[in-house]
Amino acid sequence: MAHRSQQDRPTAGADTTRPTSRDVARAAGVSQATVSLVLGDKWRGRVSERTAAVVRAAAQELGYRPNLAARSLRLGRTRTALLVVPALTNEFFARVYTGAAAVAAQHGFGVVLYPSPEGVGPARDPFASARDALDGVIASSMAAQALTAIRGTDLPLVMLDSDPRDTGAAAHVNLDIADGMRQVIDLLLTLGHRRIVHLASAVASWTFDVRALALSTALDGTGAQVRTVSAPLDVDSGREAAVRALTAPGPRPTAIVCDDDILAAGACKAVRRLGLRVPEDVTVTGFDDLALATAVEPELTTVRLPAEQVGERGMTALLAVLDGRRPEDGSLPVDLVVRGSSAPPLA
Repeated sequence: MAHRSQQDRPTAGADTTRPTSRDVARAAGVSQATVSLVLGDKWRGRVSERTAAVVRAAAQELGYRPNLAARSLRLGRTRTALLVVPALTNEFFARVYTGAAAVAAQHGFGVVLYPSPEGVGPARDPFASARDALDGVIASSMAAQALTAIRGTDLPLVMLDSDPRDTGAAAHVNLDIADGMRQVIDLLLTLGHRRIVHLASAVASWTFDVRALALSTALDGTGAQVRTVSAPLDVDSGREAAVRALTAPGPRPTAIVCDDDILAAGACKAVRRLGLRVPEDVTVTGFDDLALATAVEPELTTVRLPAEQVGERGMTALLAVLDGRRPEDGSLPVDLVVRGSSAPPLA
């Protein structure tokens, strides 16, 4: 009887029943090369859609999972992306991560979430050597100077909700923030508001600069009076800033336009603490359409941002860059959601 070598013997605890790509090929009636193309998402133009569907069905039925470690060695990649965000506690960035992670999972990638306080930074390199640990970086709503350390790694960088003039990024994915603010102002002017406060975020970043510029441009030539007050992105700071704006000398503002739903929640508290009502005495609008927007009473009129789509588009753009393809262009549209916090001013 021939004896198997030590190399041929299964190791203790090894899963000898785990299906291989050969098993998938046999079940689908195709070659292993075809299985690799389909499961590696490189089949388009090489394999028919019908064959690709058969291979995927066979893999799913067998419970096949690719050996990502071996694949990484072949491709020279770790199949890991870093997502840098200003805060882990903000729902918007959680949804961006959800979208990015969903697309990443479809391509055998993982996403590591890393916060940089306030998005201003600087964001330190979280690894001893980012080049060895990552394939690329996605940064959401970050100031350009916050990414100095990461830029030095020469990793492909995809910027989300950031200045498109930044030539240091391999791709940009933006929302039509300016149109969102224009929609807010159009609503207020149509309702009859002419004394407006802009409760602006104190965070210095492109996305908030765009909101301020769009608001100013939309009100130009309308005869409306606008006053800007700024506050850090938290409810208490928003409340304090709104109280100052509502109690300043002169006619009381009839509307407060907020850069964020969190600031808007603070503004609503300020209105009530002054013995006024939303929206009868003061209209309040937000931005983002967080869960908070429907938790307050009355519910907030706000601009809905498709955060998950931002994450999906960002990860898709990074994959395109890694494959040498051109990422998709164009900004994602946003929508104004009109709820109970807006109404015409009292006569």
